[in-house]
Amino acid sequence: MAARHDLVIRNGTVIDGTGAAPREADIALEDGRIAAIGRIEGSGAEEIDARGDLVTPGFVDIHTHYDGQAVWDSHLQPSAWHGVTTVVMGNCGVGFAPVKPGDRNRLIELMEGVEDIPAPALHEGLDFRWESFAEYLDVLEQRPRDTDICTLLPHAAIRVNVMGDRAMRLEDATPADIAAMRTIARDAAAAGAFGFSTSRTISHKTLAGDPTPSLRAQEDELIGIARGLGEGGGGLVELVSDWNTPDPATEFAMVRRLVEATRRPVLFSLTARHDRTEAWRELLALSDAAAAEGLPIRPVFPPRPIGILLGLQGSQNPFSGTPSYKAIAHLPLAQRVQAMRDPAMRARILSEDPVAGSSFPLITRLSYERMFPFGDPPDYAPPREASIAARAQRAGITAAELAYDTLLAEDGHGFIFAPLTNFADYTLSASGECLRHPNAVVGLSDGGAHVGFISDGSFPTFLLTHWGKREGIPLPELIRRQTSDTARAAGLRDRGVLARGMKADLNVIDPDRLALQAPRMVADLPAGGRRLLQRARGYRATVVAGAVTYRDGEATGALPGRLVRRGKVRLVPA
Repeated sequence: MAARHDLVIRNGTVIDGTGAAPREADIALEDGRIAAIGRIEGSGAEEIDARGDLVTPGFVDIHTHYDGQAVWDSHLQPSAWHGVTTVVMGNCGVGFAPVKPGDRNRLIELMEGVEDIPAPALHEGLDFRWESFAEYLDVLEQRPRDTDICTLLPHAAIRVNVMGDRAMRLEDATPADIAAMRTIARDAAAAGAFGFSTSRTISHKTLAGDPTPSLRAQEDELIGIARGLGEGGGGLVELVSDWNTPDPATEFAMVRRLVEATRRPVLFSLTARHDRTEAWRELLALSDAAAAEGLPIRPVFPPRPIGILLGLQGSQNPFSGTPSYKAIAHLPLAQRVQAMRDPAMRARILSEDPVAGSSFPLITRLSYERMFPFGDPPDYAPPREASIAARAQRAGITAAELAYDTLLAEDGHGFIFAPLTNFADYTLSASGECLRHPNAVVGLSDGGAHVGFISDGSFPTFLLTHWGKREGIPLPELIRRQTSDTARAAGLRDRGVLARGMKADLNVIDPDRLALQAPRMVADLPAGGRRLLQRARGYRATVVAGAVTYRDGEATGALPGRLVRRGKVRLVPA
C-alpha cells in the first residue's frame, strides 16, 4: 500500500524560497516537516489541489509587536491573514519583561505611547504571571497559536528593571547597572531570546511625553548587554534610531564598534525620511561597506510608505487636537458625525489650532500636501495631484475643509492616508531601491501595534501584489525576500525554504485573486479596545507545522503555532 502522509499539496507551482525558478511539484508533509517534494505517489490524510496556485514557504515577519496580544490571543491577526507563519516580536526596545510588580504600569504606558496599543486593553489582557524574561517565555509557551513566535529582550524593560526612576530620567548606567543588565541578557538568551532590541529615537514616548528610557543609553551599556547575549548563547541586536547624533556616520560608527566588540549581528530600521531625503542612502552605503568587511549589519526597510490612517474611527484625525473636537471625542461615532455636520460646530473646529492642543507627536509632520483620501481598494502610492491640498485647490475650498468633509464620508467611516516616510518624491522609489538591494531586509510591518492609526501588517501581501503584479519584480525573488532571507536574518535555520526536512510552514496562493482589502475598525481587544484590521483575498491555505491554519482567509481552528526558543530549533538533518 502506498505511503500515507499527513497532508499532500498537489500540482502547485512551487516557489521554494531560495530564489530558484518556479517548478510544478507535489509536497508531502509528515510530523510537522516536509517529507518529500516531487511526484508524490502516496495519499494524504488531507490533500489540497493547488493546480494554478503558487506554493511558497510561510512568511517570516521580523518586526512585530505582538508582545501583549500573544499573551491573551491565539490568533495573531492581522499578520496571519497575510501568509505569515513566524513573527519576531519585542522590537523597538519595548515589551513586558523583565518587570517588577511596581513597574508594570510604566511598561504599559510606554507601549501605549510608542506602539499605540490602548492601556485599558493591556491592563485587562496582561495577567503578569511573570517577572523575569524566562518566566515570560514560559507563559507564552503555554498558549497554542496559529503562528510561531520568537521574542527579543526589550531594552526599556531591562533599564527600568535595573535602574528604576534613573532609567526614566535617562541617566547614564553605572558599571554596576551594566553588569546587572548583562546578566539579564545572558539569562534571557539562555532561556531562548532571539536577541535584544533598543530604541534611540525621540519619537518613542509615552502619551505623557516621557521619552523611551533607552534613548540616551551609552555605548558601553549597549556593548555590555550584547556581550550578555553572547554569554547566553547568542542572538541579534535590533535597533531603531533617528541617526541625528550628530549625523548618520557618527552613530553608525558606534554600531560598527558594537558589532566588532561583541560579534552580535545588528538589524536597524531604515526609512526614507521626508525631511532628510538622502540620509537613508548614506546608511545603506555604510551598511554595504560594513558587510563587505564581514560585519553583519543589515538595514530593515518597509516595502511601501509607513503612513497613518486618520479617521473618526481611529485614534487620530487632523482635528483631534482642537478644543471643540475634544469636547465631542467621547461620543459614539454616529453622534460625533451628527455634531460635526452642524455648520456652527464645523466653523468652530475649522477655526481652531489642531497642533497646540494635540498629544500626538507626529502631528507636526503632517501636511495636507501629503494627505490623501483613502478608498477601497486601498492605494498606497497615490499621485501628487490626488492629495487633499491639490483636490481642495481645484475645488476652490481650503484643504482643511476638504479634509473635514472626507472624515465625514461614509457616515464617518472615511479615512485619510498620510505617508510619513518613503514617499518624499510621491513615488515608491526608495522602497524599490532597497528591495533591489541585497543587504537590505524587508520588514517594519509593526504587526500588532499602532492599532488606532496604522495598518501595515499587510506588508507581505503588498510586496507580492504591488512589486510583483504591478512592477514586475520576479516572484521567486519577492518570496525569497520574506522567507529564507528574513528567517536567516532572525537566526532561524529550520524554515523559510521548501526542502525535505524543513518545517512544514507553507502558503497556497491564488495569484490572480491575490489582493488587499480596505482596513476596517473592529472592537475585539480586551476591555472593548478597538483596532484597525486589514484582510486579503487569494490565500487559499496557510499551513503551520503541517496543519492548515487558514483556508480562504478564515481560521480553521488549528493552533499548531508555538513559542520558538533560540538555540532549541530543530535543524534539518544532514
